[in-house]
Amino acid sequence: MQKVIKSTDLNKDLSNILGQLSFDKLFLLTDENTEKFCYPVIKNNERIAKAGKMVIKAGDGNKNIDALASIWTYLSENEATRHSLLINLGGGMLTDIGGFAAAGFKRGIKCINIPTTLLGAVDAAVGGKTGINFNGLKNEIGVFAPAETVLIDSVFFKSLDHSNFLSGYAEMIKHGLVDSDKEWKATISFDTEKIDYDKLKQLVVDSVAVKERIVELDPLEKGIRKALNLGHTIGHAFESLSYELGKPVLHGYAVAWGIICELYLSHVFFGFPADKLHKTVRFIKDNYDGFYFDCDHYDRLYEYMKHDKKNESGTVNFTFLSDVGKVEINQTARKEAVFDSIDFLRECVGL
Repeated sequence: MQKVIKSTDLNKDLSNILGQLSFDKLFLLTDENTEKFCYPVIKNNERIAKAGKMVIKAGDGNKNIDALASIWTYLSENEATRHSLLINLGGGMLTDIGGFAAAGFKRGIKCINIPTTLLGAVDAAVGGKTGINFNGLKNEIGVFAPAETVLIDSVFFKSLDHSNFLSGYAEMIKHGLVDSDKEWKATISFDTEKIDYDKLKQLVVDSVAVKERIVELDPLEKGIRKALNLGHTIGHAFESLSYELGKPVLHGYAVAWGIICELYLSHVFFGFPADKLHKTVRFIKDNYDGFYFDCDHYDRLYEYMKHDKKNESGTVNFTFLSDVGKVEINQTARKEAVFDSIDFLRECVGL
């Protein structure tokens, strides 16, 4: 299992980790944003200063095969070996592609993730999922390849704009829903306008712990790890459609809308409590703006769902809840029911 460290002194902890690992050459991967805003936090670290540094374009639209090839090219031209170490400094997009690049180069080199966004810290950097977008589909190509260590420090979260903060927070809502009433209530009662960063740090620690517990039980997503897919079957479809329409939305926003749809279906099929559904919907409505689409896009959304990696034998696979903390994996829903859930979302949130 990968080691997750909640750091209060990033450079000290990073030096300790690098001192414990064996490697011949050190490389650092950033994107244009993290190179500007986050790299300065660690650039004076003696080992980091000597590392080979790669900078790729920022944004999920650049999590593609061209960027992946550029990473491999740099590593090859700078004589990286299978004993080299790659540090991924960035958000979910960066740790996804960096982890995949490390897993594929010379059949696998070690990597460390330092997530710089809330989304990266609570979701993408932890759990071992890596990959790139391909052929218009989200995370279509990838492998399970846990980083050696994930180093989480909230020093980076204060620099996030509000939209990127909320994008990460959506995954924390999901973790609360699949875990317990206590965790769910804590997430939907948090003041996202006047952020208490000390309180947020504890919420992040608790949220990461939820994912760690589930991943440890099922690292390759054969069973209970599918709980973490709540909101993602429909959410990924919203995300893909937004890129197709030229109006890209952040991952967490799409997941938040997917959570509403899939909780609606949970209520219809498994009796998920109406009061908890409405409280969750209210929180999402109050915090997450939408993007415009109409009924003409429903079939396109469903086509995206049919390409989801979680599907089996061509059947769209969902994770539902019978209550907070009570997960129902490997579920299906008729196309008409899915469309009803999208209608519910648009009526509640005004998309």
